[in-house]
Amino acid sequence: MEFEIMTVESEIPCLVVADEDNGRFMIRKADTSGEVFNSQEELVKWIEANWSREKVVNTYDFVKMLEMLRVYH
Repeated sequence: MEFEIMTVESEIPCLVVADEDNGRFMIRKADTSGEVFNSQEELVKWIEANWSREKVVNTYDFVKMLEMLRVYH
C-alpha cells in the first residue's frame, strides 16, 4: 500500500509505504527526509506518535490511511 498525505508543513506530499510482500515500510516526511521501519506495526506507531489530524490537509485521508494500515497487515 502506498499513501500520499498532504501536510500543512509542505507543498510536497508525504509518502507512506507499507509493502509486506517486499518488506518495505517507510515514510517520506514533509521535509523530504525519511524513516524506515522493520514492520507495519512500527510504521503505525511512528505515525501515531509523530503526526496528528491537525498536521494534515485532508483529515479523512489521514484517518482512512491509519485505519487501513492497522487492519491490513
